[in-house]
Amino acid sequence: MNNVFFKEFLMISDIKTIVFLVVLLAIVFVMNRLPKKSFSFSKKVMTGTGLGLILGLIIQFIAGFPADPMALTFVRETTLWYSLLGGGFISLIRMLVIPLVMVSIIHVIINMNEEAKLGDLVKKTLVVSLVMVAISTALGLALAIAFGVGKTEIAVVEASKHIREVKNIVDTLKALIPSNPVEAMVNLNIVGLVIFSAMVGMGAKRMSKKYMDVVKPFFDLINALEKVIKSMAMSIIKWMPIAVVPLLANTVAQKGIHAIAEVGKFIVVLYLAVAIMFVIQMIAISIFGLNPITYVKKSASLAILAFTSRSSVGCLPVTISTMVNKLGVNESTASFVGSFGTTAGMQGCAGIFPAMTIVFVTHMSGNTVDMTLFIMSVIVVAIGSLGIAGIPGTATMAASVGLSGTGLAGLFPMINPILAIDPIIDMPRTMLNVMGSVTNGIMVDRSLGLLNLEKYNDPEAGNENTADESQE
Repeated sequence: MNNVFFKEFLMISDIKTIVFLVVLLAIVFVMNRLPKKSFSFSKKVMTGTGLGLILGLIIQFIAGFPADPMALTFVRETTLWYSLLGGGFISLIRMLVIPLVMVSIIHVIINMNEEAKLGDLVKKTLVVSLVMVAISTALGLALAIAFGVGKTEIAVVEASKHIREVKNIVDTLKALIPSNPVEAMVNLNIVGLVIFSAMVGMGAKRMSKKYMDVVKPFFDLINALEKVIKSMAMSIIKWMPIAVVPLLANTVAQKGIHAIAEVGKFIVVLYLAVAIMFVIQMIAISIFGLNPITYVKKSASLAILAFTSRSSVGCLPVTISTMVNKLGVNESTASFVGSFGTTAGMQGCAGIFPAMTIVFVTHMSGNTVDMTLFIMSVIVVAIGSLGIAGIPGTATMAASVGLSGTGLAGLFPMINPILAIDPIIDMPRTMLNVMGSVTNGIMVDRSLGLLNLEKYNDPEAGNENTADESQE
């Protein structure tokens, strides 16, 4: 199997590639045969996660734990084929993001009883998002300082290069305003889409007071689209337990143990920071008079999807569905806060991570973080977290903004060892982003007096939707 057909076209030129493809197909077959009564949707997702982790470690073991796994033919071929299933699932979900955001926001506004509530929703979302991301930033800074992140033997990179994609905070925030809605769609500028969709919704709502007979077809169209897109989302979501297997297996298989060990302290501290921030989210939930354990149980499958998929935007349909169907969040709040939180005010990618990179490069350059830099970092990172939307490489851009805003722009090349293992640290960051959106949505909805407490406390709420879809 050394000819061009097998090596370059079919991408199956090693017997080990065939073996691992057969293993994946066997796992898919078994996952599909799991009894529905014994294995709930969440249990299936957790089972898939465990199998994906084991499969990735086995691939690494067979490869001999090389420094560069992708240099091995069977690893390169296996992970490429695995990406067809895992990456295909994420592509299907991302396919719905643009229509889901636009239709959901417009649907929310045109069906609002009191238009004034939109203003309260926006204000509370901004306040809650900024407070939570400021807390995550302070936490990232504190832990990075306490554990001496960046005080390693890694060779210091010359800091003469300019930071990539540096923008001042004013230009970054101005970029959120969509001068071209089509461009906002292409660039996944979610905040820009929210603004555009909100204006369309408000325009339609205003015209309905005088010209309801004229705009009624538009109202009917939006209401119908909202139902159709929700059905599409649930049909795709039912494949999540199977998709997480190749998603996690690929992440583990593609990164060598040596690359992980090089910046091991950074990885460990980041995972610790995410865990502590998750506890803080639970405390915030309890402050609003809700049971945090209920929140954790009902959000488990969403957290696993976020962890394995590494896409806050890609998780959006599941995020909104979890908030509305399982946690009793009002549909308007879930759509707005969920859409906003996918690319703005992210506690992981735009909170903890840029805070830790600031400490990392400060220590790498032989300096210490004083109180002035600490306070400046919290302010810069928190405000900058609102202006990262629509830019590829969100976490890298957030780090760029943070370093630039604190006067450390010239030290950006020093974080190259961290960027080399980005998938490993992107998993917990994304999970925290998504769970932060859910937490924010619950707190905002609770403060607005719209949260359905009966549904929130009902352990079976939302399960019937997944069960119904899985039987179709």
